Amino acid sequence: MQVIPAVDVLDGSVVRLRQGRFDDVTTYGFDPVAVARSWIEAGADLVHLVDLNGARHGESDRSLWESLAGAGVPFQIGGGIRTVETASAALGVGALRVVLGTAAVWSPDIAGDLVSRFGPERVVAAVDVRDGVATGSGWEGEGRSVVDVCGSLISVGVEWILGTGIDRDGMMSGPDMGLLEEIRLAAPSIKLIASGGVADLRDLDVLRDGGCEAVVVGRALYEGRFPLIEAIKVGAR
Repeated sequence: MQVIPAVDVLDGSVVRLRQGRFDDVTTYGFDPVAVARSWIEAGADLVHLVDLNGARHGESDRSLWESLAGAGVPFQIGGGIRTVETASAALGVGALRVVLGTAAVWSPDIAGDLVSRFGPERVVAAVDVRDGVATGSGWEGEGRSVVDVCGSLISVGVEWILGTGIDRDGMMSGPDMGLLEEIRLAAPSIKLIASGGVADLRDLDVLRDGGCEAVVVGRALYEGRFPLIEAIKVGAR
């Protein structure tokens, strides 16, 4: 199981939100490139970059992608990636994968188009769930049934889903195993990336044994709950 550090960027700073709330923000740094590079130097082979302004308002900051690519940091990018043109530009700059949130929920054909153009390994659909439904638009909009969203994504050729229980995100209260199982049942062939709630190495054991191909870890790493290198060792068992 791959362990992917999260680098969430809001107004130029590296932050973590609690439960997707923009009024509950903790700042961990003021140089996203330096923070991302530090995770690579600590042993990560990929960082999960989220443009939170883009997620909220629908327009991703392309200079952010260019800065990471220029620094040689391997990254996947989410936040404001809502059109084929924007996703293609991110991949063209150097993103290894694009992560579609709002588009995955409401416009799965965009994901299908990208899979056809770039291959399934470069497209991740984010299924962010609050109150039982998959949401978009910075986690503030309406939602769709998780089963319906997963079915739509599978039908257009998506092979990677990033599943996040928003109520667990940033809370270090343990991963939402019920949600991950719901996604598995709805899309048995999917490669699943878990996100949200990781608090300790035992959570990583549970996710690995549950068949997750990867996990995105944020606050637990920034708060020093465990070193990244130890998390990577757990994932590799």
